[in-house]
Amino acid sequence: MQNSFDQPIDRKGSGCFKYDALKLIYGREDLLPLWVADMDFAVSDEISSALAERLQHPVFGYNLRLDSFYEALQHWQQKRFNWEIIRDWVIATPGIVPAIALCLLCFTEPGDKVLIQTPVYTPFHTTVTDHNRQLLCSALYNDNGVYCIDWEDFERKISLAKLFILCSPHNPVGRVWSKEELIKMGELCRKHKVIVFSDEIHEDLIYPGFHHIPFASLEDFAQFSITGVSPAKSFNVAGLATAVAIVPNSELRDKLNAINNRMALYMGNSFGITAFVAAYSQSENMLNQLLQYLAGSRDYIRQFMQDKLPEVILSPIEGTYLAWLDFRAWQLDDNSLQDIMVNKARLALEPGIKYGIEGSGFMRLNFGCPRSTLEEALQRIKDLHR
Repeated sequence: MQNSFDQPIDRKGSGCFKYDALKLIYGREDLLPLWVADMDFAVSDEISSALAERLQHPVFGYNLRLDSFYEALQHWQQKRFNWEIIRDWVIATPGIVPAIALCLLCFTEPGDKVLIQTPVYTPFHTTVTDHNRQLLCSALYNDNGVYCIDWEDFERKISLAKLFILCSPHNPVGRVWSKEELIKMGELCRKHKVIVFSDEIHEDLIYPGFHHIPFASLEDFAQFSITGVSPAKSFNVAGLATAVAIVPNSELRDKLNAINNRMALYMGNSFGITAFVAAYSQSENMLNQLLQYLAGSRDYIRQFMQDKLPEVILSPIEGTYLAWLDFRAWQLDDNSLQDIMVNKARLALEPGIKYGIEGSGFMRLNFGCPRSTLEEALQRIKDLHR
């Protein structure tokens, strides 16, 4: 896949939500879509080959995950994050958000309080409220674009919660939590007997100078945590609906397994399982190339903002392929900001207000696209504010 990231791929008409839902969500189709968090890059040759080989077998009946599934996951976590996991800890789910929903049903009751750190991925909000749990928001504070934890507020609210949903790395602000931050969060959760669901779907998308540490790999945090991982983001296979929850504590695991089985969510699909194995066992070279390309795009955004849009503050991007842009200097309300992006710049970005009130005046831009697309998008933003 060397140098193929610059090659545009026409995704329109493929049943792709990012492109084919533009009219539904934004009211028009003639937009550059940099909103939904998937990438406009082809999957690795190894994943394509594995899927093609599986397609040669003419039967697609019920699945059993073979040893290769667990071995690929174990090897990946050990090699990339120095985390040794045991096969028995692994529960298969269709995705990270379904795993969060299972944890809400398993470990909380209607009316219980669940803590999130805002601004944060929208389904963290909706999954909690849709299951009639009370949402507690501990707002990260913004220090000139850099987001930090308000520890006093965090402890006050964690003391009231039954479950804490951690986003690590954080979407949309791009933070890769330090070991010290993770330990402090974990110690407070242990102190107040709070179960942690750690969404680590962006774990592979980390830039030089930063290092992702699995929450459950620290101290005794494995005993009160569930970790959600998937190749969906880093290998661009979200549409294959395959993830795992890693649950070292046998009591928590038995409860979660029971509800997963009752809801029959464990079966998975043939192609998702195949892609999962090929991603983690054969596609590391592609990921390393991707990270180099994304780092170049990240640096391009940073330089563009400094040189041509200095009033728009870009939060430092430590991980993910998502840029968190602060447009508050433009002094527009959220509806007006969205209107000019859609109807003047013809861009589909994610309104920051979707991630919590702290996102008012912000936009999230997905730069998992060819550089030419990114360049065009940024120029359109600049043209709005001549």
